[in-house]
Amino acid sequence: MFVFVCAGCGAELTIPLSRVVLPAHAHQTYGNGLQLPVLMESGTFAVDPEPWGPPWRRWEEVDPDEALARGIYAPVHALSDGAPGSIVIAPGDARGTLLIPERAGGYCCGLDGADGPNMACAACGLPVASRIDDCSLWQAAWLAPNAVRRVLPDGAASVPLTWTELLQAENPTPAFEPIATWGARRGRNHFWSWNPRWEAAAGQALAHLLAASQGAPVTVPDGMSKEMFQRALDALLPAGPPARRAVLAGPGRPVPDTGADIVLVPTHPQTGQTWTPAGPAASACPVPLPFGVWLELAFPKPHLSIPASGGMPDGVLRDDPPPPRPGYLFRADPGAFQRTLVRLPAVRSQWLSDILDNLRQYVRTGLF
Repeated sequence: MFVFVCAGCGAELTIPLSRVVLPAHAHQTYGNGLQLPVLMESGTFAVDPEPWGPPWRRWEEVDPDEALARGIYAPVHALSDGAPGSIVIAPGDARGTLLIPERAGGYCCGLDGADGPNMACAACGLPVASRIDDCSLWQAAWLAPNAVRRVLPDGAASVPLTWTELLQAENPTPAFEPIATWGARRGRNHFWSWNPRWEAAAGQALAHLLAASQGAPVTVPDGMSKEMFQRALDALLPAGPPARRAVLAGPGRPVPDTGADIVLVPTHPQTGQTWTPAGPAASACPVPLPFGVWLELAFPKPHLSIPASGGMPDGVLRDDPPPPRPGYLFRADPGAFQRTLVRLPAVRSQWLSDILDNLRQYVRTGLF
């Protein structure tokens, strides 16, 4: 565990925090005028290894060799010239900070950090972080890497959980959840949606699936995996055999057979390590998924009747309805898809480059 302190005066700026993987939805913009929850679980932090935030340069202003050196293999709208290594925490885990009123800009309903750091160290006034809480953005506090440093409290060392321990400790990420809206005068102030975290995870994984397909059709397992990927795969890849087969693999799952070409595997939420299959599937191409999403796909819980209570006779079962399903087909997040695909060397293939060039059209037609 670490505590982050001001680089200027050494004042503590956070509670003790444990490092986890940067969420797939960290830079997601979701919908329009919606209230998203807090990005990070309290007591955790993540580090973005890439630059993010102002100042920005348009792609036309970036030297191609510089883009390649930064691991960008295809055009993007703009590249950040901010410092790499920003640290994201839950806003409630910050301590000893004050908002900077003249930098409290936002697009619509809150702060978006576009004016640079908007939180200062209360002790010395050094700008140290950006508070984000605007609509359609995940609520977070992003610590500026050049304005803070981390210290290890005495006796705070921790050991990452094993894969087996994770199966017992982690909860699956639900596929559906209510999304809050702003200022509803009548009726409900929320609607049931596909989980934005699933959509971001699917955007990342779909980019890896396309790269692993080598331009051939791909099939995924029945169930939620098929809802998540198959429609997009069928639209973006050519039809006809032979198809490459993707299967779910990971801790607690049966060992994939020799017919698996691609394996959908979990990423360790603390270390970022991708689970590696053994045996016949060791040569299969891995496609990483956030652990909570993978857990829901790998071990789906059936909707079962539960014992009734409150005066019902013994043995009588009550059939509770499952969470409402959204009224539209699943769509991967286009931003997460693009951010991932442009960082895969395979995107230099013409057919993958064409998919990237037509992304806006795919969004308009509802594929993303």
